[in-house]
Amino acid sequence: MGWALLCVGLLLALYTLLRHGLRSSPRPRARPALRGRTAIVTGGSSGIGAATALELARCGARVILATRNALRGEAAASRIRTETGNEEVRFMHLDLASLRSVRAFASTFLHQEPHLHLLINNAGVSAGGTTEDGFSLPFQDYCDSKLANVLHARELATREQDTQVTCYAVHPGFVNTALFRHAPLWLKPLLLPLAWLLFLDPSEGAQVVLDCATRDGLEPLSGRYFTDSGPQQPWPRGRDDRLARALWESSERLVGLGGA
Repeated sequence: MGWALLCVGLLLALYTLLRHGLRSSPRPRARPALRGRTAIVTGGSSGIGAATALELARCGARVILATRNALRGEAAASRIRTETGNEEVRFMHLDLASLRSVRAFASTFLHQEPHLHLLINNAGVSAGGTTEDGFSLPFQDYCDSKLANVLHARELATREQDTQVTCYAVHPGFVNTALFRHAPLWLKPLLLPLAWLLFLDPSEGAQVVLDCATRDGLEPLSGRYFTDSGPQQPWPRGRDDRLARALWESSERLVGLGGA
């Protein structure tokens, strides 16, 4: 029994040394006061979204957790209110796999809230199947969506360049979140230990998101792609303005907003 406990202790010590030696964690920054600001965080009930919402609430923002599961959303909102003392944290239902739900959410928000200052498009899924509108959810489409995020930010910045609206595409790093529950069963025994060993915690992954949302002086970099090392050049396809415009116009048609 003594040898077994010693072995377990040595393994835990080795794990801790490897975890801290192999991972590079972004350092938390001081955040500005956000009282009087309203933020929407999609997928805000867990993972990076919950960590982002928690920090925004600590800064005094009014935070809307836009999630599809009411029980988890209400529980997360209650937990953040208790932890921060900020009573301006609430849940609103939003299922991003349903355009009907997206439209209902937008309508409700516009009727209930006078302003929106920060929109954190955090929610993601890679679960297979299709949405109720027929859009595909296999893993390859999830990967393609990351390029689409970069192109979307680029085109949105172009369209809003004469306004005070700014936007940023963010890669938070490799973060250990519940997204891995959708991994194939054969991959989980390999993936999960590696995620615990090498990947960032959600609070660490939230740092670059919070930087882009709250840091002064980034306005001239609207439309750029950010990592925890700051603004980066994406792969050539992520810098293709013609592709960004074509994606925007196709997206408008697909979601029923018209387009050129």
